[in-house]
This record gives sequence, structure tokens and C-alpha cells, in this order.
Amino acid sequence: MALAVGCFAVRPCPGQDAVTPGGIYRITPLLPIDQLRTAALRATPPKEAGKRSPDLVELGLGNERGGFIMPDTKPYLDRIRSSAAGKDPLATQRETPEVIAMLIDGVPDDRLKRRPAPQKWSIVEIVAHLAEDELVTSWRYRQMLEAPGCALAGFDQNLWEQLGKYGAWSMDEALEMFRLLRKANLRLLDNLSPEQWQAFGIHAERGRITVQELATHMAGHDLNHVEQIRRILG
Repeated sequence: MALAVGCFAVRPCPGQDAVTPGGIYRITPLLPIDQLRTAALRATPPKEAGKRSPDLVELGLGNERGGFIMPDTKPYLDRIRSSAAGKDPLATQRETPEVIAMLIDGVPDDRLKRRPAPQKWSIVEIVAHLAEDELVTSWRYRQMLEAPGCALAGFDQNLWEQLGKYGAWSMDEALEMFRLLRKANLRLLDNLSPEQWQAFGIHAERGRITVQELATHMAGHDLNHVEQIRRILG
């Protein structure tokens, strides 16, 4: 059972029957994060002379372990947009599976599965994430095209990693799943009309987003993770 608290829904995690003090909960925004941030900024008291400006607490999403998973923050989105700036998003997306295949060619499996730090994903886990993110994106593109203005839910990528046991995947199956889903999405995007490119949905964290903007975001997302793989490989 969920309890509505202001602009958020509070649900007890599995194993808890109700919302009780000291429990661990999943907190889900009922409005897009950007709208909540704007409202919080408006409610922030003005700066007083001689004092530092008040802090604005960043809004985030809880996970099942009681951790705090940040939504798509402005610095992250700015980095993704910067990565994709001036590039053909479809050409970039088309190249990514082959770029990854080239980077990992000849790299031993144990190195591909080794995390660079306890809380950082291994290369296999990164590629598994790319595959499952592409699965989500498949749904988002098609929902926007079928029902413009639809709501687009976010997801907890760390919880998905746990549920999907990304560390147990082989690189071959992770990369092949990513390759096949990406190919299907590019086939769809290659045949859209100008009007269909502007179909939109309301993302739970980013607000209004068009098919074209999502395709550009995914190109930047690719480049961000390819660079992450390069850093791990040194």
C-alpha cells in the first residue's frame, strides 16, 4: 500500500506490511523532478545579508536497500548533451556496438568482469546496462509515437543491475542483446516522418522530451559509457 505525502508516494519495501517509523521505503515523485526542483527553488527563502545562501536539497529516488539513487541531475544531463553535440545521433548509435566490440577484443573475461571499485560497474555490467536501457528506450519511443503526451516512468538502474545479476552475464550475451535491440530501434527511427520525430512524452525526471531528443540523449549516453569503458581499460 502506498501513502501519499505531498508530491511523493511512499511505499514500504518488500517484507514490510505498512509505513512505520524506522522502516525502509521507496519514495516515488508524483510530478516530474524538474517541476519539483522549480517549486523548491521558489520556496527557498531569500539570501540574508552576511549569511551564506540556503542549501537546496537535491531530489532523489530511494532504492530497496535504503540507499539514495539520484535522478538525472543537471550536471549529468549537461555532460550527455555535450557529448552528443554536433554529432549525428543515429550514426553514433549505429557505431556504438562495433566500437565496444573493438575495445574489448582480446581482453580476458576476468578483466571484463572485474569491477574497478566496489561500487563501480565492470565492463560486462556496463554493456548489460546499455542493453537493458535500450529495452526501456524501445518502449519509450513506441509509447510516444502511439500516445503523444504519455507519461514515461524512470527506473532505478542499480536495482535493475541487482535483479538482472549483470555480473553473471557473459560479454557475448550482453553485447548481442544490446546489438539486436539497438538494430530494431534504428530501423524504427530511420523510417519516421518529421512529425513523428516531434512526438513527445513526459519523463518522470526530465519533463517533456521528444523522440528526437531521446535519440540524441541515447547517443550521448552511449558516448559517456564508451568513455567509461576506455578509462577502465586504461
